[in-house]
Amino acid sequence: MSTATLTPTPTGSAPVKAVTDEGRIGLRGNLRHISALARRNLLQIKKDPESMFDVLLMPIVFTLLFVYVFGGSVGGSMGGGRQEYLNYLVPGLMAMMGMNIASAVGTGVNDDFRKGVMDRFRTMPIARSSVLIAKIVVELGRMMVATVILLCMGFALGMELGTSVLGLLAAVALSAVFSAAIMWIFILLGLAMKTAQAVQGTGFLVLMPLQFGSSIFAPTQTMPGWLQTFTDYNPLSNLADAVRGLMMGGPVAHSVWVTLAWTLAITVVTAPLAVSKFRKKT
Repeated sequence: MSTATLTPTPTGSAPVKAVTDEGRIGLRGNLRHISALARRNLLQIKKDPESMFDVLLMPIVFTLLFVYVFGGSVGGSMGGGRQEYLNYLVPGLMAMMGMNIASAVGTGVNDDFRKGVMDRFRTMPIARSSVLIAKIVVELGRMMVATVILLCMGFALGMELGTSVLGLLAAVALSAVFSAAIMWIFILLGLAMKTAQAVQGTGFLVLMPLQFGSSIFAPTQTMPGWLQTFTDYNPLSNLADAVRGLMMGGPVAHSVWVTLAWTLAITVVTAPLAVSKFRKKT
């Protein structure tokens, strides 16, 4: 990280620290700050490996739970069985993983402020956005680990890829891009709320309707009309449908473009608000 410099002053006067403005930090400096802060976050995970338990176990638990508890009935209603439901479920869970992991960003930011870590960062001559972006970079890495475990579980249980490896990689990339946008929302929650418990509680209230009122776990055709209307506008439904189409085949253009539009809109609105709140939070 760059260090502040001292400007020359007339004899007899105290040295004045040069003011470093975020706008004066170039792209190379920003990338260097993000890299250093991301490394700091990774070292935290290394010192506390238990923080990876959710990433390692959540894909296994959700896959086994839904396939063997709901797979027979939901798969039967789809005209197949557990095998068909597995092919339907895993792409949907890929869309859900990012949301669940994103919620951890907000609690982490809130906890860092409580410990005074963020106050120290704000006294340094670094880009304020780099602190938050580094958090997102590390959480995206955690999401990639969870996605790999989820896919391994799916293939181990007999999931069949209906398209190609390129389609699978595109599905993973789309999930990651959307998850990064959602992380800005949870960062803003973490900065706005007083305790990590409040962030967790609010995140739960937001995630549950979005996840279960979507096409992640079951087709929406049998839902009541008013709920189908909600799922049509639910960004998670569009993401799940896009990922499913990229992995298993079928129309994807509409779902992909809608997902990218949601991603752009969420990022444009929440990222500047989060950075501004980070600067002003007391």
